[in-house]
Amino acid sequence: QVQLVESGGGSVQTGGSLRLSCAASAYTFSNYVMAWFRQAPGREREGVARINTVGRTDYTGSVQGRFTITRDNAKNTLYLQMNSLKPEDSAVYYCAAGPFWRSGIRVADFGYWGQGTQVTVSS
Repeated sequence: QVQLVESGGGSVQTGGSLRLSCAASAYTFSNYVMAWFRQAPGREREGVARINTVGRTDYTGSVQGRFTITRDNAKNTLYLQMNSLKPEDSAVYYCAAGPFWRSGIRVADFGYWGQGTQVTVSS
């Protein structure tokens, strides 16, 4: 069982930055592929970024070059550094853990989820 708790969300203006954190309870954190998803009102949950057990990363196109996903296995913590934020980045951001690294950042590949943290970017 993995428990995930996100923090770091908030409200910023366009062009600002935020750093999200996700604290994991599992001592096997280092064995999981970790990811960030987001969901805006009326839209499907979207994969934003993922990182595998050896640090390989993958991003959805709209955040490439602006967001950076990292993990600290010693602290059982996942991070998402978000720079140059845009209003369209506004959403609830979720941390997720799963065993698979397959084509695309897919909801179905992740079995453990946090409760989410709100990010709001104003113009």
